[in-house]
Amino acid sequence: MPFNKIGIIGAMAEEIQLLHEHVNVTSQVTKAGITYYEGKLHDQAVIYCKSGVGKVNAAVCTQILLDLGADGVLFTGVAGAVDPQLNIGDIVVSTSCVQHDMDCSPLGFARGTIPFHARSEFEADDRLIGLASAACDRLFPGRSLKGKVLSGDQFIASRETVKLLHESMGGACAEMEGASVAQVCDMNEIPFVVIRSMSDKADGSAHVNFAEFTVTASNNSYQIIDDIVRHIG
Repeated sequence: MPFNKIGIIGAMAEEIQLLHEHVNVTSQVTKAGITYYEGKLHDQAVIYCKSGVGKVNAAVCTQILLDLGADGVLFTGVAGAVDPQLNIGDIVVSTSCVQHDMDCSPLGFARGTIPFHARSEFEADDRLIGLASAACDRLFPGRSLKGKVLSGDQFIASRETVKLLHESMGGACAEMEGASVAQVCDMNEIPFVVIRSMSDKADGSAHVNFAEFTVTASNNSYQIIDDIVRHIG
């Protein structure tokens, strides 16, 4: 079944700059301080925006994106590697997303569990996972894996935390928005996938790696988005 309008979200300006250069924009609207651009990419209707950093920005952005007609969502950007297999420049395609900073363990809930909510781990769409993985295989063979994306309003820079997030929560990478996008999509029954390029190893060296690799990682993310949209029909 084709998508009528694909929503594309990036958290930072670098992540959507190439969309500005390649999408034939036909209209734009600003809501809640976020500008949404509509147009065509490879004859596919798209709507894209920069969410801003953090879970609240991402959730607000995603709901408005869906209200504007997106019936599938691609979230792209950078992340810190948590799985030790990953190196800088590698890519994670989400199988699911969890909030690692949701912690009500004193009440008896496992870390990451949203109390009294139907789900706490939000599964990405199989079709979009397949398209994203195929794009990675074409563009960056041997440099991607499918895994769980962990989100929290924290910039992870501790080897101990990295070990915890990988071993106790099964995370592949850590970032600050994906699980919010995933939850909003889940609540609206809209398919999504999160695609993250590793800009650092979330191990305390981010001050060295992050600025240098953000542009490269963002370029990689754009190439994957472009390939997905090219093949989505």
